[in-house]
Amino acid sequence: MSKLWGGRFTKKTDQLVEEYTASILFDKELAEEDIQGSLAHVTMLGKCGIIPQEDAAKIQEGLRQVLDRIRSGGLTFSVEDEDIHMNIEKALIETIGPVGGKLHTGRSRNDQVATDMHLYLRRRVIEFVGLLDKLQEALLEQARANLDTIVPGYTHLQRAQPILFAHHLMAYVSMFQRDIERLQDSYKRINVLPLGAGALAGTTFPIDRHFVAEQLGFDGVYENSLDAVSDRDFIVEFLANASLIMTHLSRFCEELVLWSSTEFAFIELDDAFCTGSSIMPQKKNPDVAELVRGKTGRVYGNLVGLLTVLKALPLAYNKDMQEDKEGMFDTVKTLQGALQLFAPMVTTMKVNKNRMRQAVNQDFSNATDIADFLVNKGLPFREAHEIIGKTVLYCIQQGKYLLDLSLDEFRQFSPLFDEGIYPVLQPEQVVNARNVYGGTASAQVEAAVGRAEQKRGETTAWLERYESAGL
Repeated sequence: MSKLWGGRFTKKTDQLVEEYTASILFDKELAEEDIQGSLAHVTMLGKCGIIPQEDAAKIQEGLRQVLDRIRSGGLTFSVEDEDIHMNIEKALIETIGPVGGKLHTGRSRNDQVATDMHLYLRRRVIEFVGLLDKLQEALLEQARANLDTIVPGYTHLQRAQPILFAHHLMAYVSMFQRDIERLQDSYKRINVLPLGAGALAGTTFPIDRHFVAEQLGFDGVYENSLDAVSDRDFIVEFLANASLIMTHLSRFCEELVLWSSTEFAFIELDDAFCTGSSIMPQKKNPDVAELVRGKTGRVYGNLVGLLTVLKALPLAYNKDMQEDKEGMFDTVKTLQGALQLFAPMVTTMKVNKNRMRQAVNQDFSNATDIADFLVNKGLPFREAHEIIGKTVLYCIQQGKYLLDLSLDEFRQFSPLFDEGIYPVLQPEQVVNARNVYGGTASAQVEAAVGRAEQKRGETTAWLERYESAGL
């Protein structure tokens, strides 16, 4: 069978050109979306009287048969037919005869592929919101179990101030909440229908774009036909959102790798999420965390790649835009794998509370509280800062920690010290003294957990709304 577009051509396409320009090897991922869009389109063609209703019904039945063949693995895709659209249309014509050629009335592959990708990403955004919600659930479960676990807080990877481990975990809950909200906001721009824009200028047929949008569950249609076929902002936005999600996962992975080392020993990852060494029998490697951290780079690359493709492209459609798909599919697969693994890895993580407490007792992370103690006695903070700096230096030289010092030793540095300094230096007091909104005090962290649970309820409602619509 000749090319479906071959009427104007007098020579066969060079085999190397066919192989180089074909996209079927990767855009077959859009098969279900392509048929979903075609079913809505042909329903509209029949409704508007553009093709006879009996032809529309025959095409609908043929499309369903083709879909069954795809799902069962019975349809072989061909590079000669270039892309998923031509492969499906050819299979349709082979199934129901020449009437299948009426399906493409009033549309172009340009608006068709854009529609497919809107449908594809819409479904993925819902999936990723659900996976992030499950990750938040795992983090909140660990946070509730560690509301009394104190761990060193770090800046510059140097011990800074003691915090609740639950407070540390809640920082990631907040990051993933922003990721959820970004995905939800992007849904508004994904859920817009480009179909009906034709190749670039619309169509001469009296189509009903809003009817198709309603059939497919879109909130609206593109206002401008040129924009409809050339817009890839929604994919760029998804890739940017995915990059931020991977950034947050990667930061957490770095801490999991550090915390599970012998040097830290704050946590132990479950055996199911680690691997061993082929030569060193004692090894337990945090490979999942390392690989998620490593795969973050490829997601960044996909974002930069598409931005580079789109740079300086004139309106409307250009073949360059075929390069929008492989990076998108790769990012979806990469992010999907990372999120599916992360929640159970966090859930099964064992927390070494005693080791964390030991670390807190053997550092100077309570030094700021001594300075605050002197400030409350009327000393300017800058003077107090200098006094405590000298006190810490003395401790280092003597091989002691602040709680080891006698009152006489404290008074070497300031006569304002009294017995009240010792309760101030206790890790629990240091933590609970920061009783401000968003702080690490137990009451504040418990309140933060409650607020996060409330937001999860809102996420659940959002998911139910779109999942119930069958999108």
